[in-house]
Amino acid sequence: MALTCSGHAAAKGDEDLWQRLQAGGHVLLIRHAATIPGIGDPPGFRLAACSTQRNLSAAGKADARAIGAAWRQRGIALGPVWSSRWCRCLDTAQLAFGRVEPAPMLDSMFTDGEAAARAKLRETLAQVGAYTGQGNLVLVTHDVNIRALAGVSVAQGEIVVARAGQGKLHVVGRLRAPVAEN
Repeated sequence: MALTCSGHAAAKGDEDLWQRLQAGGHVLLIRHAATIPGIGDPPGFRLAACSTQRNLSAAGKADARAIGAAWRQRGIALGPVWSSRWCRCLDTAQLAFGRVEPAPMLDSMFTDGEAAARAKLRETLAQVGAYTGQGNLVLVTHDVNIRALAGVSVAQGEIVVARAGQGKLHVVGRLRAPVAEN
């Protein structure tokens, strides 16, 4: 399995982005891995009950493990792993990195009103801006949140690499969603 870059970083080669990650201090915005088909969550969704949510597919679980394997293979230091409380995000983080801290600020904004979405963005940017650790900060969340934070739409399992500064995120590059080898 190999993670590859897309966009600007691909033109310079995958190694450039991987080299940058070695230094730490980046923010990794990861969209949850592949789910069973659908948009949003089924009727009767309850945050505390995974059985009421759209969850990772078998391929998504394998892909989440592949994400973690790519980081371990490269020896890239990771700081905290924060995740939306949706089961598909928590599972992606746990399968990839073996640890996760639930973070309500990363919960899906799909059905949020404008004020609630803005509040989540403010809190996320404040927390990210306050991070001073050595490793790369990991945020596992949803496409709608990543679009609001970084201005890019991502595929399931895709990773946006960014730097925090001046109250916003600056995109450095993207790593395509891995496909686990069977």
